[in-house]
Amino acid sequence: MSGAKQIRTQIASIKNTQKITKAMEMVAASKMRKAKERMSATRPYASKIKSVINHLASASSEYKHPFMVARPEVKRVGMIIVTSDRGLCGGLNANLFKAALKKISALQEQNIEIDLSVIGSKGMAFFRRISGVNVVSHVSHLGDTVHVADLIGSIKVMLDNYTAGTIDELYLAENEFVNSMTQAASVTPVLPLPAEASEERAHHWDYIYEPTAEEVLDALLVRYIESMVYSAVVENVACEMSARMIAMKSASDNAGGLIDDLQLAYNKARQASITQELSEIVGGAAAV
Repeated sequence: MSGAKQIRTQIASIKNTQKITKAMEMVAASKMRKAKERMSATRPYASKIKSVINHLASASSEYKHPFMVARPEVKRVGMIIVTSDRGLCGGLNANLFKAALKKISALQEQNIEIDLSVIGSKGMAFFRRISGVNVVSHVSHLGDTVHVADLIGSIKVMLDNYTAGTIDELYLAENEFVNSMTQAASVTPVLPLPAEASEERAHHWDYIYEPTAEEVLDALLVRYIESMVYSAVVENVACEMSARMIAMKSASDNAGGLIDDLQLAYNKARQASITQELSEIVGGAAAV
């Protein structure tokens, strides 16, 4: 019965693990609902400020903000990478790393150096092992409810480097929440502000700035970049909870299938043990 006892111990261990994965699935489902509400609340603001920035980029103003002017030669770029602090969320972070590495490899082939600003512990643990990149800022342990104030320092490092000419372009690597089953990783350009090819304007116009165009654009464009990163972090939380819910459900289902297989093996081992004991009893009686 030693084999049957070992199988019984394995079944008990897997059942305990299954209880944990089911609990984590329910917690993730509850947090996902709240995260989706926060994500839905941030999207209208992000969409509206993007529309305003597109109008400003198309306006025929005499003052061109440095964020709107493309550099003639790109020698170094910056990339803000939004990851999670915790694992057990399927391939969410792995897919983002794959997309970011693809872009980094393409830039390195052009002899362009890369500076990274990493948000999340998982991203920091991964990119500190990657050669050829320089992590200039890092923020983690933001929790499920993210505040803009927690991100400003990390964003400011990249914006100051762009203004000083240390980096010539800025990208954002993020996860997009498509639905509860799908999260899409992408790397999008942030600076210089990309032109909207879909908006064909028949004429240009300008605004009346008060106090000055420089002061208004300096404040507005920085706020726009902050809103982009903040929206990406909020969306990543929703992606994380959704991916964790799906991963824990899959783990619970797999544990159930493994328990069924082990239960069948246990019954066979127990049956073989009983048959052997009966054979020994019958053999002993016949010898007497």
